[in-house]
Amino acid sequence: MTEISKPIDATQAQRTHGTDTGSTRVDKVKGRGGGLVALAFASIVDGFEGGLVNTLFPVIRDALGLQTSALGILTAMSRFARMIFGPVWAGLADRYGRKRILFIATGLWGLWTIAAGFAQDSTQLFILYGIGVIGTVASEPISNGLIVDMYRSKERGRAFGTLRTLALFASVFATPLIGQFANVDDGWRYGMFAMGGISVFSGILILLLVHEPKKHTPVGAIDPDAMKFNVRDAVGLLRNRTILFMALQVMLTTSLVLFAFFITYWVDDRGWTTADAAFLMSAYMLGAVISGFAGGLLGDWFERRFGYKGRVIMMQGYLVAYAVSTALLFQIDWGTGVAVYVAVFVTGLLSSLGHPGAVLPIVGSVVHRSVVATAYALIFSFVQGLFAAILSLAFGFLADSLGLQALMFWVISVPYAVNAVLWTLMYRIYPKDAAAQRALDDQEEAALAEASPTSTDSDLRA
Repeated sequence: MTEISKPIDATQAQRTHGTDTGSTRVDKVKGRGGGLVALAFASIVDGFEGGLVNTLFPVIRDALGLQTSALGILTAMSRFARMIFGPVWAGLADRYGRKRILFIATGLWGLWTIAAGFAQDSTQLFILYGIGVIGTVASEPISNGLIVDMYRSKERGRAFGTLRTLALFASVFATPLIGQFANVDDGWRYGMFAMGGISVFSGILILLLVHEPKKHTPVGAIDPDAMKFNVRDAVGLLRNRTILFMALQVMLTTSLVLFAFFITYWVDDRGWTTADAAFLMSAYMLGAVISGFAGGLLGDWFERRFGYKGRVIMMQGYLVAYAVSTALLFQIDWGTGVAVYVAVFVTGLLSSLGHPGAVLPIVGSVVHRSVVATAYALIFSFVQGLFAAILSLAFGFLADSLGLQALMFWVISVPYAVNAVLWTLMYRIYPKDAAAQRALDDQEEAALAEASPTSTDSDLRA
């Protein structure tokens, strides 16, 4: 049990209860439907400015005389940018206005992507692309904050779900479209020009459709710093055994590297064209879309059936299945027929089961709600983000000497199998930590109910 999750009195509970506004009136924001569409479009564009390089890298490599290690460098740049500049953009948005900063970062910043299309060598590409990805990391933290203020608590799930679903479905269709640039001479340059131009257009949509709401603070003197990342809290969270384990196990969740090298693998090791390999990637993403939705439902079922151990059981099964699936997919030559598309789709169908079904709910179950955001940032943005950036660099350089097929086995499949074994420790750790946190939550809600007799259970749990 983490030491910062301790019993608190009703007054303190009101002061640190987070930023939930379920029982607080939130003014309906003008044109928020159009604003949500503009934010979703900006999120999609930012995601594909990075995905463009992963998709078209084989032709970029040939045009500029690069090695596979260059893809590792470009991927690492994007991951480091998210770690470092995501909070910076969020801070600037709080100070100068979220709509204004979003227009600059996700809109005008697309001019750097256009500039990257003019690169004549690796140095120019690294510099221009490196500056460009700084802007692509802004939309996520700023958009999330806007949605919180645009929608009431009971509506936010639908809003966030709409944003995520639009982004995922866009990836299914946009990846093969981007791949078609490979069939054109200097097509990767035109891809950069197009993506940068679309980014500028997304900024215009933000100016026209997003009506920035006033930031609201719930009635009840709630700490404005609650639910934000706090370094001191992050260090304290590592005293929680479950959080410490989760921070360590994400280092073995190496599939993040797979996305960057997926198309290059099929081009180099299986002889596919870049455009055709993009269709394979689309099949993988389609499976991932279904997987993300199914994983949450599956995790909930396992917990209802087996209690706290249910999500651990589900996670172990997922890890084993994904290890086996990736080993079969990348170590066997499936040819170019229907079989390879089925194999890729099935692997994608397994790829996202564990994150929404086990990892995210487990983290949220063992810490106080006021430090949930800090817990997620610590584990996924900092620990996993830093490790993924370093691994991307190493993966690229190792690929030059060992080949991608061998690395897919030793860096993707094997770590997942090892992680499945390590999760056995969670049968002893997680149930105790989750039960302890549940007891503290119940104690806090009882204190709040006693202090506010007119509050309803729905208000307390909103």
